[in-house]
Amino acid sequence: MNFKKRLMTPGPTDIPPSVLAEACKPIIHHRTPQFRAILTEVVAGLKRVFRTNHDLLIFPAAGTGGMESAVVNLCSPGDTVLTASCGNFGNRWTAIAKAYGISTEHYEVEWGQGNDPKEIEKRLAANPGIKVVFTTLLETSTGIESDIRTIGDIVAPTPAVLVVDAISGMGATPMKTDDWKADVVIAGAQKGFMIPPGLAMVTISSKAWELAKKSKIPKYYFSWEKAHKSMTAEALANTPYTPSVSLIMQMAESLRLIEEEGLENIWERHARMARSARSAMEALGLKLFATGRPSNAVTSVYVPEGVDGTKLFKTIRDTYGITLAGGQGKVKGRIFRIGHLGYADDWDIVAAVAAIERALYEQGYTLELGAGVAAAEKVLFSEK
Repeated sequence: MNFKKRLMTPGPTDIPPSVLAEACKPIIHHRTPQFRAILTEVVAGLKRVFRTNHDLLIFPAAGTGGMESAVVNLCSPGDTVLTASCGNFGNRWTAIAKAYGISTEHYEVEWGQGNDPKEIEKRLAANPGIKVVFTTLLETSTGIESDIRTIGDIVAPTPAVLVVDAISGMGATPMKTDDWKADVVIAGAQKGFMIPPGLAMVTISSKAWELAKKSKIPKYYFSWEKAHKSMTAEALANTPYTPSVSLIMQMAESLRLIEEEGLENIWERHARMARSARSAMEALGLKLFATGRPSNAVTSVYVPEGVDGTKLFKTIRDTYGITLAGGQGKVKGRIFRIGHLGYADDWDIVAAVAAIERALYEQGYTLELGAGVAAAEKVLFSEK
C-alpha cells in the first residue's frame, strides 16, 4: 500500500495547498509595481510575525545565508564575538565567524540542555571587548529552546549586539524581537513559514546598524546597506538583485494563513503538539533527549537499547510514509526527532506516534500497542 506522505522533520515542512498553488501562477517581473506591492505587503506581514518595528530585509538564500549576512555586516577581522551554542546549528555561528578571521569565544553546553544566561552574563563581564553575541532560539539538532528574553536583558546594557538564529523557531514558539531586545533576528522560509526553502529574513535594530557601519569585512550580495537602500528608497519595496519571485508570492499567502489563524493560536498549537509528542514517547517507555526547555517545534528522543535506529527511521519513512529526522553530529544514530512545525496538526502527531509504535514493535521492542497514541490523544483532545 502506498501511504500518504507526511514530512515531519524540523524543516523543510509540508506546505499548505493554497501556498503550493501560488507557485503555479504565471511569473511576473520583479521590477513591476504589481510585484513590488506584493513584496511591500510581505515585509509588513513578516514584521508582525517577528514582533518588530526594526528594518527587515529578505535575501534569496537558505537560513544559513541570513546567518552569514549577520557575520559579514557586523564584524571586522580580529573582532571578538561570543557564540553561545546548544547544538549543531549553534556551532555553525562559530564556523562562519572563523571563516572570516573573527576571534571567537565559543561557549557550548551539553547537548540536550539550553544556554545558561548567567554564563553569557559572566563572559560579557569578563571580556567587555566582545562585539556580538550569537545564539539560537530553537536548536533543532537537540530539540531545545533558549531563554532569549533573559539573554536580551543581559546583553542590552552592554556594547555588544545580540544576534538570534530563529530560523526554526520563528512562527512556532514565541519570539518577540523588540520586547526581548534582540538586535538581529534571522528566520528561514521552510520552517514555520510553510513555504519551500530559499528565503532568509533578517531584522536589524538601530544598535546593530551602528555596529554595521564599522564593519570591515568585504560584502556584496549579502550587503545590508544595499538591500536596505533598495527596500526603502521608494514607497514600494524593491531589491538590489533579482529576488525569488515565486517564493515571495508564496510567502504572501502563507502570511495570510498565519494572520487568519492568529500568531498566539499558532504558538499554542505548536506547544500542544509538542506536549502530546513528549507524552506519547514517555508512554512508550522512551527517554526524551532535551531537558529544561524542550522545543515546541521538534521532539528529540533517544533510540532505545536493542533497536536499530537507522532501520527504525527507514521503516517509518519508506514503509509508513512519514519522514522523521535522525540525530546530527555527536548524537547521530543515538536519537531521532519528530518535527511538528508549520503546516502540522493533531492528526499528524497521532499518525507519527502510531508509525513509531509499529516500527518499534516490528523490531521486538516491548510496548503496549496503542499506549503512545492514547497518551498523545489525551493531550491533544483534552486541551482543545
